[in-house]
Amino acid sequence: GSCQGNSVERKIYIPLNKTAPCVRLLNATHQIGCQSSISGDTGVIHVVEKEDDLKWVLVDGPHPPYMILLDGNLFNRSVMLQLKGTSRVSGLAVAIAKPSPPQGFSPGLKCPNDGFGVYSKDYGPQFAHCNKTVWNPVGSGLSYEDFDFPIFLLEDANETQVIKQCYQDHNVPHDGSGPEYPLCAMQLFSHMHAVTSTVTCMRRSSLQSTFSINPEVVCDPLLDYNVWSTLQPINSSGKVDPEKEVIIVATRIDSHSFFWNIAPGAESAVSSFVTHLAAAEALHKVSDVHLLQRNIMFTFFQGETFDYIGSSRMVYDMEKDKFPLRLDNIHSFVELNQVALRNDSILWMHTDPVSRMNESVEVQVRNLLDILSNSSMGANVTLQEAGYSQPLPPSSFQRFLRARHIPGVVLTDHRTAFQNRYYQSMYDTTENIRMQYPEGLSPEETLEYVTDTAKSLAEVATVVARALYQLAGGANNTSVIQADPKTVSRMLYGFLIKMNNSWFQSIIKPDIKGILGDVPQHYVAVSSPVNTTYLVQYVLANLTGTVVNLTKEECLNPEKIPSSEKEMYEYAWVQGSLDPNSTSRVPYCVRSTVHLSKALSPAFELRQWGSTEYSTWTESRWKEIRARIFLVASKELEIITLVVGVAILIFSLLATYFINAKADVLFSIPRDPGAVAY
Repeated sequence: GSCQGNSVERKIYIPLNKTAPCVRLLNATHQIGCQSSISGDTGVIHVVEKEDDLKWVLVDGPHPPYMILLDGNLFNRSVMLQLKGTSRVSGLAVAIAKPSPPQGFSPGLKCPNDGFGVYSKDYGPQFAHCNKTVWNPVGSGLSYEDFDFPIFLLEDANETQVIKQCYQDHNVPHDGSGPEYPLCAMQLFSHMHAVTSTVTCMRRSSLQSTFSINPEVVCDPLLDYNVWSTLQPINSSGKVDPEKEVIIVATRIDSHSFFWNIAPGAESAVSSFVTHLAAAEALHKVSDVHLLQRNIMFTFFQGETFDYIGSSRMVYDMEKDKFPLRLDNIHSFVELNQVALRNDSILWMHTDPVSRMNESVEVQVRNLLDILSNSSMGANVTLQEAGYSQPLPPSSFQRFLRARHIPGVVLTDHRTAFQNRYYQSMYDTTENIRMQYPEGLSPEETLEYVTDTAKSLAEVATVVARALYQLAGGANNTSVIQADPKTVSRMLYGFLIKMNNSWFQSIIKPDIKGILGDVPQHYVAVSSPVNTTYLVQYVLANLTGTVVNLTKEECLNPEKIPSSEKEMYEYAWVQGSLDPNSTSRVPYCVRSTVHLSKALSPAFELRQWGSTEYSTWTESRWKEIRARIFLVASKELEIITLVVGVAILIFSLLATYFINAKADVLFSIPRDPGAVAY
């Protein structure tokens, strides 16, 4: 049987295990996020469920500092700035609002990635800094504030209830006067090692690495990998022929929210990259793709939320000849941005008005728009131009335009401001993109159930795939090109609800099956590749690759096989599905053109930590992150306990001293009366 010690600590503290902290991020000039003091911050719990409750914390309460349990609907800029301006608050635990705040909630910026896109004082100054269009009007910029106290998200409603119960039992004020001791308190630990800016923390880490045997690194660059593949195989270690034209299709695969590693990104990332994956599958099924005069490259960028890390790195590599393609090879660019919240099935086509002033670019862009519009004939998607006076929305395409005038289009569900009212927030979930399932389905049935959202995204994927086929020079009837809503359903389920599902298990390598956590998050992070990157890589390989008849040994070492064309293809030995009659799997070898390329900002490659050209985001390191609640006694009782303890200690010392001094008297051995002295 199991034996469990009943430690004093467990009798005193109740740990909160399902929490997500706000951590510190840094760029060239600022630090943002939150941290606690080095030994954690403690305060008496006060529940704030309406704005009037703040008065007790900020003015009336006799037991500061307070730890606030804040209702999710009050987690907004005006409340947070009030709390930031007082010393009476030592920390914050935020309960998720259910349902999501109806007015919307976006802790991101009103003008995302401002200053790192194409528009500046030298290029389309009338469009710079969102002068023309504020893309994210709901954006409060909370994620980009710096708080000097810890803020945690409570992910488990049961734990929130435990805290509220402790508050009800001990902390509720009576008739305006303070409650009696003992009081319920909370302690939050989230001390960050990095301070000031990326320039400072990278310099410190660099000095440590140079002079110390055990260097203490204080921050790490946000980094990961981009995923890319081509319709026709190319030599990934060589260079594509300068005459060969390639169409790039792109999407981002990362998202963000106020809290660390809470980034569901349903509309901001998942809807678009799932549509992209479905379009890639539809194109690979076409019989004459190997005859197309232009190649198509499917690209999935990581770290785009943080000033275009992935796309700026790919452009940099292309310019420096460190990538199979050069910028000269790019014929045109099609990007899928947020596409799940369409009004009346309209998809908006955004182009760059500045580069279109060039006549040859204008001709190519016009051709691109016409092909896209024609491809939607007969589909339940209407494509419309956003308008000549409209700039591009925040998009990876902007980083390519910075390098050269490439004809391109960005497809979105919004003409001006985002339809997404929960951009870069913890509420950008399945509810936001209206994914609904019938009651009582098993996980396996839910995985296979085709939702209306999946059908509508499959329609977008079909239109995109047909347009790409024509752009690449395809001459056949495009009506056979059709994205599969079932595939889209599976992907939405896997990337938004449950990563650890039977389909994902069957398509990944056995040695990385540990990445399949439960709830998917799409934050770029500092340890790479993250789950999202791996899964996009293996889903893309599964949808566009071919199963080849190789043994495990041959699949893992394809260079040993004469006909493997190792430079053209990647080989993966994947787990396979469960054998229906047993618990073992049937593994197989997949050959695909899917590759990874580094998504680390060039600023770190060039050691230009103060760069204004490239992203400079880093994440601070920390020692421990934890939260717990306990009962705290009054100051008087604590002082009495301390004084009595010290008095007993002094008395013990004195007693020990006197006993020791008189030991020969107290402990002398009496003589034996039987002994006779002569």
